[in-house]
Amino acid sequence: MGQLTGKTALVTGGSSGIGLAAAQRLAQEGAHVFLTGRDQRKIDAAVATIGDAATGVRSDMTDQADLDALAAAIRECGQGLDIVFANAAAGDYATLEQETPEHLADTFARNVGGTVFTVQTMLPLLNEGASIVLTGSSAARGGTPSFGASAASKAAIQSFARTWAAELVGRKIRVNTVVPGPVETPGLKGFAPSGQEQGLLDGMAAMVPMGRLGQPAEIAAAVLFLGSDQSSFMTGTEVFVDGGQKQF
Repeated sequence: MGQLTGKTALVTGGSSGIGLAAAQRLAQEGAHVFLTGRDQRKIDAAVATIGDAATGVRSDMTDQADLDALAAAIRECGQGLDIVFANAAAGDYATLEQETPEHLADTFARNVGGTVFTVQTMLPLLNEGASIVLTGSSAARGGTPSFGASAASKAAIQSFARTWAAELVGRKIRVNTVVPGPVETPGLKGFAPSGQEQGLLDGMAAMVPMGRLGQPAEIAAAVLFLGSDQSSFMTGTEVFVDGGQKQF
């Protein structure tokens, strides 16, 4: 029996990268995992790597109708939710001079609004003792040129986690944030122009004290820790998995 046998988890942004690694790890520990994404083909491929322990639901976290449909699908399972890993997010570069109202609004709608309303919609399904894990970013603790909107959105998420931890403690629901540093994912490679992906990865690795990028499975291990009873006396905190990037 795994740590999560009999538990039900939701992983948003679960079709690739950190989300997929987390869904796989939670399932390995016995949970039935609902995973979401915007691309049905990627969802199907992700579910195939897990098998019967996963249910894929195409869902846009910025669309309340999609969130309601996702909640209905989970409710039909009849077990409620024990873990919510609100991981879906996106971002791209824009300097202060380049920033536009549309870019700023879109970044916050996806990264902040999507997280807020995902958690809000799932609240009635959360079982006593449930764990909510949010995805932050080490970029929120430093000044990364051209990454202001995304970093600010992640700083907002880390603030919401502390507030929600205080609001939900009476229900014995814990809320914590996992804070990755640079992790080798398709999303990270997507920041580089075509043909320059390796240069971007090498440059980011050079800024990490441990001298390398993180792997999705390493972030997934922290998500498992925060989602399970192994972290039963933790709420409102941030767990950095960044190779020491923001610690030295």
